[in-house]
Amino acid sequence: MADKAEFDLIKEYFTPENWRKDVVLGVGDDCALLAPPTGQQLALTVDTLVAGIHFPVETSPADIAYKSIAVGLSDLAAMGAEPAWLTLALTLPDINSDWLQSFSKSFAKTSKDYDLQLIGGDTTQGPLAITVQAMGLLEPGLSMQRGNAKPGDLIYVTGSLGDAALGLKLLLSNTSVDQEILDLCLSKLNRPVPRINFARAAAKHCSCAIDISDGLAADLGHILDASQCSAEIYLDKLPVSRQLEKYYTNPDHGKLEVDWKLVLAGGDDYELCMTLPEEQSAALVSLAESMALSLTRIGRVGSTNGLQILDENRQPFILDKSGYEHFDNNG
Repeated sequence: MADKAEFDLIKEYFTPENWRKDVVLGVGDDCALLAPPTGQQLALTVDTLVAGIHFPVETSPADIAYKSIAVGLSDLAAMGAEPAWLTLALTLPDINSDWLQSFSKSFAKTSKDYDLQLIGGDTTQGPLAITVQAMGLLEPGLSMQRGNAKPGDLIYVTGSLGDAALGLKLLLSNTSVDQEILDLCLSKLNRPVPRINFARAAAKHCSCAIDISDGLAADLGHILDASQCSAEIYLDKLPVSRQLEKYYTNPDHGKLEVDWKLVLAGGDDYELCMTLPEEQSAALVSLAESMALSLTRIGRVGSTNGLQILDENRQPFILDKSGYEHFDNNG
């Protein structure tokens, strides 16, 4: 990065005005100084997005900036936390002023939209990668932890599943498809909506949640492992969008032929999977309705081990790969 010093780059693109009262000292010193509210717990999460692995190399810098924040916010949502601060470590192959202008503008807008303040980070040279640490606050006793599921709990998911995975598939295959379908799927892929407000309110009813990043089967499996439980879910209950249904409707006979492996294991949904006692379900459904958020019951937690997926005839559905694997030597 010989063309522009690191500190000049930070000053020009990544020095926001301080607007949060709990930020004593933000970007520009060796450390940030924060003043968290008394009695609040601190939630922290970190994610790295690498070009060509976590997003196609041709993805716009504005979309990359948005998603780099959204994935962290989705983790905060899964815990029931209120977003507060973030740090950014940006690895760039070279200095591209147009790219940086677009990225930093989107990063700043997304941060402000969610009342997040950038408080520090790092820049270095190398293959394009973005690492964001998102931090939030929550009341003690209201965190929705993976290990809190109990036998008999109902399982719900927000939104719809499979759209982002279908979007990536269409993008990589350059398949000709209805524009409405492509637009919806690419929007879900590049601009997932973290369920922050819903999750914060839902924490009063749910004790267990996870964000669906690697695929429903894999992420629900993390809940079951942590809680030492089993679960039964049903293919015909999984929520899919009207656009995905349209794509998978056979034009010859009009029959719906969904690729359930893509829906279960495609990943990049960034919806929430939640478990809660049956007596709390009406309150959760009412909360979702008040926020105009789609919420679907897909199964129930059991007392043995493992995840069982049943088809529309209530026969076992075999899924050979449960979701995205970060260190998959087989591609």
